[in-house]
Amino acid sequence: MSLTTLEKIALGISGLTAFGIGAAILAAPHAFYASYGITLDGNASLLSELRAPAAGLAAFGLLMLMGILRPAMAAVSKAASLTVFLAFPAGRLIGLAIEGLPSTGILAALVLELGVAMLCLVAFKRRVGRSQLAAARSKS
Repeated sequence: MSLTTLEKIALGISGLTAFGIGAAILAAPHAFYASYGITLDGNASLLSELRAPAAGLAAFGLLMLMGILRPAMAAVSKAASLTVFLAFPAGRLIGLAIEGLPSTGILAALVLELGVAMLCLVAFKRRVGRSQLAAARSKS
């Protein structure tokens, strides 16, 4: 499947964002979370619990980027991009509803994640709609 320019841009932005955030947490969790106003202690269990999903986020970022380089991976890359950038803001919005307003850094992250999600939805909307229509026609 060849990608449109907008799809490549969306995968590039989502992939670099996910990989960058995941890698930053893996490499320097104290500094990363300090930028949000969160102070971490030296608890090895807590740091492990932060690094584990960070590694997953970095891996998903690489998967998103692979779709640009390998057309056979495009559908998986799009699914990864939409999953990550719809799930993260959904989780933050649930937290906002339950716990109230977080720090401005977290709110900025929410805005960024929503922006990337919107870009992906716009970029992938046509293709997803076409593939669903084609699948429905083949079943008839």
